[in-house]
Amino acid sequence: MFQLGKTIVSEEIIEEDFVCNLSACKGACCVDGDAGAPLEDEETAILEEIYPKVKPFLREEGVAAIEEQGTFVKGEDGEWETPLVNGSECAYVTFDDKGTALCGIEQAYNKNEIAWKKPVSCHLYPVRVKQYSEFAAVNYHKWHICDDACALGKELQVPVYKFTKEALIRKFGEDWYRELEEVAGDVKK
Repeated sequence: MFQLGKTIVSEEIIEEDFVCNLSACKGACCVDGDAGAPLEDEETAILEEIYPKVKPFLREEGVAAIEEQGTFVKGEDGEWETPLVNGSECAYVTFDDKGTALCGIEQAYNKNEIAWKKPVSCHLYPVRVKQYSEFAAVNYHKWHICDDACALGKELQVPVYKFTKEALIRKFGEDWYRELEEVAGDVKK
């Protein structure tokens, strides 16, 4: 672990390789698990605001889940998260003709309907951030459903921090990311 500003960062985001391989996993991270995507407090208001523009991109099941549960819910851990369809996939998930899970929020973003890409936790994955009173812990989350992403990352030699560059800058800023690159350069020497 090393410190960057008010973050404590795991070396694994420098040492481990990762590139999403949707053709292999079919977006399982949006479907598997027992909770929705983690949300930051300010993201709950964003979801409420953008929902009318995202709704046309969603499946009937997703719309029904959101209209029953709300655009966000309080998880078992007491944190905000996206609602689920029947305790399974994220309510914002859609599927393409090959059965690959896609994000309805991101589809609305890609069509310039909204200016917000998706929850930062989704954008950051496989990086997970846990906020504490004095600092944020920045960790690599290893999940067996991403074994193909790890293999592809290793083949392409793309470390986690490079794969998640845009999301890390979104979360922590460009100066923070530049410092991370400096640390990574020192670690690789």
